[in-house]
Amino acid sequence: MDYVYFTDEQKQRANSVDLVDFLERQGEKLVRSGHEWRWKRYDSVTVRGSEWFRHSRKEGGHAIDFVQEFYDKSFPEAVQWLLGGEGGVEWNQTDKSAPPPKKEFALPEENPDMRRVFAYLIKQRFIDRNVLSRFAHEKLIFEDQRYHNAVFVGLDENGIARHAHKRGTYTQGEPYKGNVEGSDPRYSFHWIGKSDRLYVFEAPVDMLSFITLYPQGWMNHSYVTLDGVSEHAMLRQLELHPNLKKVIFCLDHDEAGIEANGRLRNILAERGYMDTEVMQSACKDWNEDLKAQHGIAPIPASEHPKLELLPKVCAGLPGLCDALSPHQNIRTLLTDCVREMEPLVASGKVAPENTGTAVDFLECMASGSLLLLQDLCRQMGRPMTAEQLVRKLQTSYRPHEDRGWLRSRFEDIRKDLADINRQVDAPGIRGEDDMRQLC
Repeated sequence: MDYVYFTDEQKQRANSVDLVDFLERQGEKLVRSGHEWRWKRYDSVTVRGSEWFRHSRKEGGHAIDFVQEFYDKSFPEAVQWLLGGEGGVEWNQTDKSAPPPKKEFALPEENPDMRRVFAYLIKQRFIDRNVLSRFAHEKLIFEDQRYHNAVFVGLDENGIARHAHKRGTYTQGEPYKGNVEGSDPRYSFHWIGKSDRLYVFEAPVDMLSFITLYPQGWMNHSYVTLDGVSEHAMLRQLELHPNLKKVIFCLDHDEAGIEANGRLRNILAERGYMDTEVMQSACKDWNEDLKAQHGIAPIPASEHPKLELLPKVCAGLPGLCDALSPHQNIRTLLTDCVREMEPLVASGKVAPENTGTAVDFLECMASGSLLLLQDLCRQMGRPMTAEQLVRKLQTSYRPHEDRGWLRSRFEDIRKDLADINRQVDAPGIRGEDDMRQLC
C-alpha cells in the first residue's frame, strides 16, 4: 500500500489499544494467568493492557507490532485497524486486563531449622557455608515450613520485609521458583555495604555464587538481584544509598543477559551514572562457574548472535562505500532501493530465493547512508573516512535496540528516508543543530 502519514498522537493511540478487548472482538479465547491473560491459540503468548509477550521466543511489544506479527498486517494497515479504520471502531480501554486485587505481602511461616536449604545450597549449588550462614543470621534467607523452599528476603530502608523469592530445594525435575504474592519489586534480595560498588545480578543464587567465587571483603560491597532483568530494585538501592557510584553488571552470559546489560546501562546513563562495567561469567552464569570448579559439566555461555555477526557486516561496508562513491545522487539511489525492496518484505518475510537481493539492497542503503553522513561531516568541518564512521557505527551498536520484525523495521527505514529528504530539500540555511539532527 502507499505510504501513509500518521501523527505521533495517532501512533501512540493505536499502540495503547487494550489487546484483551481487541482479541475478544476477533473471537479469540483468553485465560487469566496471574496478572496477565494467556491467548489459547498461542499458549506461549500473554497480554496485559496494550502489551504482549511471547515467552517461547522471549519477544514482545505493544499493540501495533502485535497486529503486524499475528495478523500479517503492514505498519499502516495495523495502525489504521487499531485506530478504527472505516468502521470507526473504538476499542474499550476497560478493566479486563487489570490484575486481580493485590494481596497483602506476608512472609511464609519459617521452619525451625534450615537443614534442607543448607543441604541444597551447599551440596547442590556449592554456596560457601560461611556466606550462607551470614545471610541466615541476618534473617535474609530461611526455610519455609510448608514446602521447605529456600526463601530469599528483601528488606526496605526500615528493615521491614517487602519482598521474598522462593526457590525449591528438591533436586528432581525443574525446581519451583517464584515470588511471594504482594512482593514489592523495588526491594528484592540484596546486601548493602559501605564501599561505592554495587554488583547487579538476575537471581539470588547468582549473587551468592559470585560472593562465593569472590569472597575477599565481600561484606564491604553492595549486591542486588533484579527478579530477572527489571531495573526497579537497582534504581531503588542507588536512590537510598548515594555512596554507590560504580555499578557492575553480573548478569547471565547469554543473549538475554547481554541485551539487558546494554538496556540497563542506558537507563543508568540517563540518570547520570556513567561509571558502569560488565563482568561476565565464563559459563552461562556464576553458579555454572561454581559447578565447573567442582567437576560438574556446566551449561556453557552463549554469545549474542547479532554481536557475532556485526564485525563481518561492518567489515564489508568501506568497500561498498568506495563502490558507490562515484554515484551522482545517493539519495535517489536510496529511494530506488526502498522502492525495489518493498515487494520483497510485503509478506513480512523474505522468500529464500530473494534473500540475496534483499541483502544487496540493505547493504546499498547502509553504505549510501554512510556516504551521506561522510559528506555532512565534511560540510561541518569534521571530515571522517568511511573506515572511521564504520568503527563508530560498530562500537555504538546495541543489540537490545535492534529488535522488531523485518516489515516494521523496513517501515522505519522508509520513514527515516522521507524525513531526510524533507530536511535536505527544505529551503533556507541549516544551522549546526539542524546538521547534527540530520547526521
